[in-house]
Amino acid sequence: MSKKINKKYQPKGLSIIYEDDYLLVVEKQAGLLTVATETNKVRNAQYLLTDYVRKGNAKSRKEVFVVHRLDQWTSGLLIFAKSEEIMLRLKDNWKEIEKKYVALVHGTFAQKEGIITSALIEDKRYKIHSTNDTEKGKLAHTAYKVLKEKNNFSLVEINLLTGRKNQIRVHMADKGHPIVGDRKYGKDKDLNLALHSKSISFKHPVDGREMKFDTKTPDYFNRLMNNKR
Repeated sequence: MSKKINKKYQPKGLSIIYEDDYLLVVEKQAGLLTVATETNKVRNAQYLLTDYVRKGNAKSRKEVFVVHRLDQWTSGLLIFAKSEEIMLRLKDNWKEIEKKYVALVHGTFAQKEGIITSALIEDKRYKIHSTNDTEKGKLAHTAYKVLKEKNNFSLVEINLLTGRKNQIRVHMADKGHPIVGDRKYGKDKDLNLALHSKSISFKHPVDGREMKFDTKTPDYFNRLMNNKR
């Protein structure tokens, strides 16, 4: 049964979409890290949600466990588990979890729907590239469908068929349509990344119920398509 979410404890930078005794589904704002880094131990989703489940009790041993991650500047849906056992159950069935994204990309596609496939490899600068060497790279598949085109932008729905690091960003850039605001794989320097984890579907790890959560496309995407920043 879903818990009633007390707004008093709602963490900043996160919207709690669903909560029960076993897991949390949240919507993360762009700019918030999923997990801690060497330079940021506190301002991240895992820390904030651990604080949330402890309800202000510093002595509590409750914590949340990371099931999957989003890049810092990617917004949207994330699942966190309330125990290591639940985390492992979700990860063990990860191939059955369906994740859909929306992205605003530069240009228009000749082919409005398709699947991008390549092997991905990380270089010494921690940047991901497509490679023809399938022994060194990890195979990645990204399905896409153009939803709307305007002002030399395309709004694209993306079904992530595999979950490689920076997969969507690399594959869109490979197609010649980098995501708007992508400073790593594109050329934009003054825009925020227009990538959003829009929906997620999975079976509940305890009772097997079909769970599906959906969010709206950020207003930011529409403003950009209309040349309004």
